[in-house]
Amino acid sequence: MSKTMLNRILFTVLSFFIAFLGACTKRNDKKSMDSLQTKHHKLVVYQVFTRLFGNQNTTNSFYGSRDENGVGKFNDITTLALKELKKLGISHVWYTGVIEHATMADYSEFGIRPDNPLIVKGKAGSPYAIKDYYDVNPDLAVNVSARMTEFEALVQRTHDENLKVLIDFVPNHVSRQYASDQKPQGVRDFGEGDKISVVFDQQNNFYYLPDQPFRLPDGLKPPVAPKEMYEEFPAKATGNDVFNAQPTINDWFETIKLNYGVDYLGGHAKRFDPIPSTWLKMRDILAFWTKKGVDGFRCDMAEMVPVEFWGWVIPEIEAINPDIIFIAEIYNPEQYHNYIKNGKFSYLYDKVGLYDALRRLMEGHGSVEDITRVWQKESGDISEHMLRFLENHDEQRIASEFFAKDPFVAIPAMTLSATLHTGPLMIYFGQEVGVNPTQAEGFQGNDGRTTIFDYWGVPEFQQWVNKGKFDGEKLDSKAKELREFYQALNHFSTSQEAIHSGKFYDLQYANVHGQSANYDSTRVYSYLRYTENQKFICVYNFDKNRTISTTIKLPAHALVDSMQCALDKSYEVLEVFPATEFKAKSIGNELVNQGLPITLPPLSVKILQLREK
Repeated sequence: MSKTMLNRILFTVLSFFIAFLGACTKRNDKKSMDSLQTKHHKLVVYQVFTRLFGNQNTTNSFYGSRDENGVGKFNDITTLALKELKKLGISHVWYTGVIEHATMADYSEFGIRPDNPLIVKGKAGSPYAIKDYYDVNPDLAVNVSARMTEFEALVQRTHDENLKVLIDFVPNHVSRQYASDQKPQGVRDFGEGDKISVVFDQQNNFYYLPDQPFRLPDGLKPPVAPKEMYEEFPAKATGNDVFNAQPTINDWFETIKLNYGVDYLGGHAKRFDPIPSTWLKMRDILAFWTKKGVDGFRCDMAEMVPVEFWGWVIPEIEAINPDIIFIAEIYNPEQYHNYIKNGKFSYLYDKVGLYDALRRLMEGHGSVEDITRVWQKESGDISEHMLRFLENHDEQRIASEFFAKDPFVAIPAMTLSATLHTGPLMIYFGQEVGVNPTQAEGFQGNDGRTTIFDYWGVPEFQQWVNKGKFDGEKLDSKAKELREFYQALNHFSTSQEAIHSGKFYDLQYANVHGQSANYDSTRVYSYLRYTENQKFICVYNFDKNRTISTTIKLPAHALVDSMQCALDKSYEVLEVFPATEFKAKSIGNELVNQGLPITLPPLSVKILQLREK
């Protein structure tokens, strides 16, 4: 090796080392970067409904008890299960239903007060009717007395597989019989010391209806007979902002609204100085779980809690863990910027936006024009903060008769959700194997959703779990194919820099108004994702029946100014997702003027890489 060459190598190494030291000194951002890697938002969140995940019981009796239908445990989510989730391409596991909530199951022998069945939804109960913020659901423990220890072990197992842990934070309401028996010493319970003679007081935890007894909704028929009537005096406001002593059966009647200092009956006046008691108690609860190793919180109905609280509490928790993430369940696009900029949320649900637009397309109506409207009007400059999904516990299963009737219809929609922008993706457990609820499972009824209220076994998912082998050997060939698609998509979207960190350029206008032949402006959608080093053309056909042959034109502005390509250079075009042997050649001018010929089968996606030859 020549001396000149050696000097060049030494200079390169020294330059890299100096750059490395520089990077180390600049790590004063709000959120630090793992292992000095460039931070990006392309998380893949896997929502586990914890009581259903590991349940292998196949009885599935309508309104079956815990002993009849079985229940999954923390311990069922083994190291092997977590390794398989990691192979699937998951980065964050959202364990739903961890915190103790109201239930019709009797755990009184363990010192847990029973709940009155008249104010519980389903035999297992709703995970969004929290009964004790400082305890975990005893259903999920093999040894109920050691239930917290079993949860802590699950957190450790999850971290050992380089996965992050998310749990629910339910800030807007609690169960009607909330009472913490596991709260730390010195902690005052919600409602302790409240002035119950007034509707509103800034330091009250609840809202009251003085001199009015609570009355149960009409039509209640719980599957477990109550031992006594439920009494509440004075009545408290119900969780979904119902200031009526008798909520309806369609209200969140099993919950009571928490008071964050907003006087709802007094013109929604905000009384935040001094800091309301509920703010302080909720901060302490978040700190409690953060110190147990929880890496983030999915915040239920976050927009029902004042944005000022979030803007105050999230920095308080970030002081404990700078990398903590907060995901807001939110359905008002007018508030998106507010909850990101002022509420300081990491991510927001993109339900009233991309999910709704894609659902219409998957059901065979709607138009891809809605997708452009979503990114232009709803997400805008916060697109990297929008969490995209097609299923979660609130939504109907894709495979069900109430939605698309076929899980493979999701392929273009899911690929677009993962690649449209740099933000995170979410998958609901069993989505990747085509779970299809076909019967009433208890309180949930037959509505295309997997029950969140009752004990149940999920047949398609049980086939993947396969008695704890987690090998999917009992899945049929179509379910295996579907899971392979999700695995490939997750790894592609998180490993390709143009997807996880690149810029976006909508190609619709250039192809609709540029008169690309047979370009159906209602069913074909295309865009660019690119960085300096990587350039992708993403094209979708959302039509269920038609094969569409068309051309994709790239505006000169996109090719030259945005992607820094030259009009006179020759380029290879490779199909990288789904990966095929397809190769083509084109000159920059041809991409602008004639366009790239492409054939799209029904419900297909093609992601093409443009590479200088």
